[in-house]
Amino acid sequence: MPVDLSYSPDVSEIVDKTSRFVRDHVLPIENAHGGDITAAGGDELRRELNAKAKAEGIFAPHAPVEFGGLGLNMSDRAPVFAAAGYSTFGPVALHIGAPDEGNVHMLAHVASDEQKHKYLAPLAAGDVRSAFAMTEPSPGAGSDPNALRTSAVKVDGGWKINGEKRFITGADGAGFFIIMARTAGAPGDRGGATMFLAPADAAGISVDRHIVTTDRSMIGGHCEVSFTDLFVPDEDILGEVDEGYRYAQVRLGPARMTHVMRWFGSAQRCHDVAVDYVSRREGFGGKLGDLGMIQQMVADNEIDLAASTALLIKACHELDLGNHASNETSIAKTFAAEAYTRIADRSIQMCGGMGVSDDLPLARLQSELRPFRIYDGPSEVHRWAIARRAIGRARKAARSADAAASGANR
Repeated sequence: MPVDLSYSPDVSEIVDKTSRFVRDHVLPIENAHGGDITAAGGDELRRELNAKAKAEGIFAPHAPVEFGGLGLNMSDRAPVFAAAGYSTFGPVALHIGAPDEGNVHMLAHVASDEQKHKYLAPLAAGDVRSAFAMTEPSPGAGSDPNALRTSAVKVDGGWKINGEKRFITGADGAGFFIIMARTAGAPGDRGGATMFLAPADAAGISVDRHIVTTDRSMIGGHCEVSFTDLFVPDEDILGEVDEGYRYAQVRLGPARMTHVMRWFGSAQRCHDVAVDYVSRREGFGGKLGDLGMIQQMVADNEIDLAASTALLIKACHELDLGNHASNETSIAKTFAAEAYTRIADRSIQMCGGMGVSDDLPLARLQSELRPFRIYDGPSEVHRWAIARRAIGRARKAARSADAAASGANR
């Protein structure tokens, strides 16, 4: 029986509208400002593009319908997010960029009705932005979440939070924070974390500085944030106390895949620019695109794009079935992050001097794509997890075989 990989007419229409919108309205702005979202206007630009996306009927395709979104599942989001990601400003325009997109997803699944009204509704509408405060300076939590040091201590009516966070995307200008803090155990212990919701203007929250990184398209930057005796009332605990890591899994798997979706668009754009260039550029008695070495790079880009798509589709299918899909999302994230950097590098190479110039967008797109090998877990951490699961399955199978053999010999 064949597997149907086609999209419904409704989804295909959203993809087409998104592609036209990005090319007509978003790409010109991105190109005019060298891909720097802050220089282009930051939140003022975001609100302007959000309004246009709403008018086109393509705003917040991931958000629940009851909160003004289109309610697309993970599989149907893939082509829409990729179309938006063709411009590095596209996710901002459709309100599907990190961390807001992942926070909308998590709040829709975990928040109480009161919290949805207070936090999810304005976030889904684009009235505010948000930030997810997890990563910390060394020796705190980074790729190892169990190293979490930010603490939350129970007080009358709520909790007091103290700690420092680092690389908090979107912190500058966020309307509220989702804060991961330790409520049990000590740094290095498994578990014992809780998620808290806090308005950004609450006393005790300080956005201390922007960390300069190679990417320039994520609104609100990547910031250092400190919490000093921040009071959070009991009603703003997200989920249950000491269950923060479990609830975070609701966000992490889908967020990895939406990163794959968005940056697929940028990788596809790199490839399109390079193929157009080599199809026109004269050299060595003909077009560059007729040379075997160039054709190999073109083919390898096509293979990387196709393989990334296939792994993404598989992971999204598992997520839509309600499975954790930890292995599928780790595999898809690791492969795509590395494939996209290969595509950008080959595309630059094919375009020669133009590839490293500002006349083409390739060099800055490479700067946007490279961090993906670190964001949402470095490739090395995902490989460790993938290998550990594989070895665990082998050991379980061996134990079952030994048990069966022992029973047969009785």
